[in-house]
Amino acid sequence: MTNIILKRLPRAVRCFSLGLICALTPSPQALADDWNNWLAIQINQHPDVLAAKERWHGANANADAISQPIYNPELSLEADRKGDENNYAVGVEQTIDIWNRRAVNASQAAHLKTAAMNMYEQEVLDKTEEVLSALIEWQTANHAANIAQSKQEQLNSMLELVDARQKSGDLGAVDAELTFLSLSQQIAQVAEIESSLMRAETRLIELLPQWTRSKGGLPTEFWPSEIPVATDEKLRQYPLVASSEAIWRSMKENTESARRASKPDPTFGINAGRDGGANLVGLSVSVPLHVRNNFSAENRAAKSMELEAEANWIATYRKQRVDWQAARGSWQRYQHHLNSWKVLSANRAESSEQLLERQWQSGDISTSDYLLALNQRTESLLAGIELEKQAQLALTQALYQSGLLSTLIQPLN
Repeated sequence: MTNIILKRLPRAVRCFSLGLICALTPSPQALADDWNNWLAIQINQHPDVLAAKERWHGANANADAISQPIYNPELSLEADRKGDENNYAVGVEQTIDIWNRRAVNASQAAHLKTAAMNMYEQEVLDKTEEVLSALIEWQTANHAANIAQSKQEQLNSMLELVDARQKSGDLGAVDAELTFLSLSQQIAQVAEIESSLMRAETRLIELLPQWTRSKGGLPTEFWPSEIPVATDEKLRQYPLVASSEAIWRSMKENTESARRASKPDPTFGINAGRDGGANLVGLSVSVPLHVRNNFSAENRAAKSMELEAEANWIATYRKQRVDWQAARGSWQRYQHHLNSWKVLSANRAESSEQLLERQWQSGDISTSDYLLALNQRTESLLAGIELEKQAQLALTQALYQSGLLSTLIQPLN
């Protein structure tokens, strides 16, 4: 309709109008960026992500508590009366952190904050992977439903044509029966595929309440054409790996804090007052004697926790490296076979349908062969859709295991 209207306009006006339409039409990359921004906002507003953010804030508050001074001053007041004299004393005591445990605790708190931040980023990464997988499932189910519905409509039209040709004596009753049986099977297949589509849509709405069918699925430009190799340094920055490393480093500081805690800290005090009408000033120093308990058990326990955290970090890193390599290899194989399928089926789906219909109507192939060919064509299309779904799911996993998925989806400033 737009082309018809433009043809009736003068050349200059047509050029201006076409230029205006091109300027107002969003580019594919702009659509991908819009999807990126919208999706990032929806993920960040998910209750699971909001809960993870509050856990992060709570962990930061606990870390702040650890980094506070260890000892508070103590104030003491005494008052009594002897005869006509009022006696009183005021004293202040302060235990000195002579071994500087606070500095160690502050370093431990910094590592705990890093661990908490990475756990939050891991939750965002997990939710992003879940949302993308749901979008891919819906998109595949939607395409499959369109193909199945199209075949059902084709069989309905074919059944009407077979009935007409049977009445004219061109086809026999067997052809009509075969068409009816194929249509019955197709109706059952459509019902199953549409049910899968409804389940996928329900899951998607649960994850993205503001999503609608008009929003559709992910644009093609959303996906990167290639995944860079994740180096060892990049894998160490993976949220789960980075969090486990930060926990290990915090446990190292905890071991040092326990070692320093086993050493005594002196307490100094000063008091002043009146006693029997005379002014009184006093100084006091006390040092705990770690004789009956030297706190060696606490040191051993802290060291064991440190070694456990280090082992967990190494195991997490090794697993992440293997998972990344497996995910990337799986995606490469799926992508290779998908490209082969696209080359093999390029421009053949529509032409094969038209060719088969012409041959059947001209009597070159029987109705049974025609129905068999139609079924094989539909199965081929559905197999291609399934192959594309698996390739996209494998790509999502590869991006997820490398940690690049969180950089792919970020809200625009």
